[in-house]
Amino acid sequence: MIDFSVLDQSPVRAGGTPAQAIDETIQLAQATETLGYSRYWLAEHHGTDGFAGSSPEIMVTRVAAATDHIRVGSGGVMLSHYSPLKVAENFALLENMFPGRIDLGIGRAPGSDGLTASALAYGNQIGIEYFPTKIADMTAFLAGKSPVSEPFKNVRVTPVAPELPEVWLLGSSEQSAAYAAHFGLPYSFAHFITPYGSEAVVDHYRDNFRPSPVLNEPKVNLGVFVICAETTEEAEYLAASRDYWRLKLGQGQHLPYPPPDVALSYDYNDNERAAIEQSKINRFVGDPAAIKAQLEELADRHGADELVVLTITYDFAARKRSYELIAEAFGLQDRQAAA
Repeated sequence: MIDFSVLDQSPVRAGGTPAQAIDETIQLAQATETLGYSRYWLAEHHGTDGFAGSSPEIMVTRVAAATDHIRVGSGGVMLSHYSPLKVAENFALLENMFPGRIDLGIGRAPGSDGLTASALAYGNQIGIEYFPTKIADMTAFLAGKSPVSEPFKNVRVTPVAPELPEVWLLGSSEQSAAYAAHFGLPYSFAHFITPYGSEAVVDHYRDNFRPSPVLNEPKVNLGVFVICAETTEEAEYLAASRDYWRLKLGQGQHLPYPPPDVALSYDYNDNERAAIEQSKINRFVGDPAAIKAQLEELADRHGADELVVLTITYDFAARKRSYELIAEAFGLQDRQAAA
C-alpha cells in the first residue's frame, strides 16, 4: 500500500501575486489533509518569480497552524546555506509548537543561481564540501548531543524539543543517497528533478545504509510530478504550462507559471520541441486509471511505500482537483477513516 504526501513549491501564476500563491498553499494544505495525505512539505527557492517559498520554516509554521493533524515539514531546507545550529533551533521550536507533526527535510542543492547562493552564504567561508559535517552537527544538536565540530561541543539547542522532528535527506544523486545511508536517515529521491538512474540510486542507499539512533532500516520515498484530470486530453492540456515553463527555465528565464493557451500558442523550434519531449520523462500526466497504474509501477520498481506528489497547474482549481482524483483512485480517505 502506497502512502501519499504533498510537495508544494508555492507557484506564482502569470498575472498573479506571491500573496495569492501563499494563500493557495494554505488552501491546498487544508484540502489535502482532509483527503488523507500523510505529509505536506514546503520547498525552498530563491531568485525566481515562479515560486513564493523562499523560507520553508516560515511556511511550515503557517501551514501547521492552519491544519490539524497532517505532518508538515521542509522539502527541504538547503542546509549548505545555513548554520546547523540555527536550523536545529528552528525545528526544535516548531516541534514544541506542533508536537509530533514536524518533518525536517534537508537538501544540498542551492535552490537558486550561483550568485544568489553566494549572497545567502554572505560572510560564511564554509564551502559545500562541509555539507556532511553540517548534517552531523545538525542531527547532533537536535538530539541534544555534542556536535562533531569540536569548538561547539558545549553548545546546545534551546528550547529542547519534546521529541525529535523526523529528519529526511532529500536528493537526486548517488552522492545524496550515500550521505543518507551513512547517517542512517530516511531518503527522499526527487524523481521530478532527475529520473535517470533512479533505481540504482535508491539501491545504493539501501545497500550502504547504516542503522542509526533514529532509523533501524532504510526508508525511501519518491518526489513525483503528477497532473491528474478526468481525461488524459485535459491533463495534457494542463501540462502544457509545465512543459513551456521548464523549457524557459532551461533557457535561464525564471518566469511565473503561464496559462496553457500561452504555452500551446508559442512557436517552438525543432530544438525546443525535442527538449520538451525529453522533459516529459519525469512527469506523470493522465486520467485517474492511467495515473494509478503508472504510480503503482514506479513505486514497485523502487520499493518505495510513499510518493510525495508535486502538482502545478495554472488554474488552482485544476491543481486541487488533481490531488482529489489521486486520493480517490487510491482510496486515501477510506484508509484515513479506517485508521
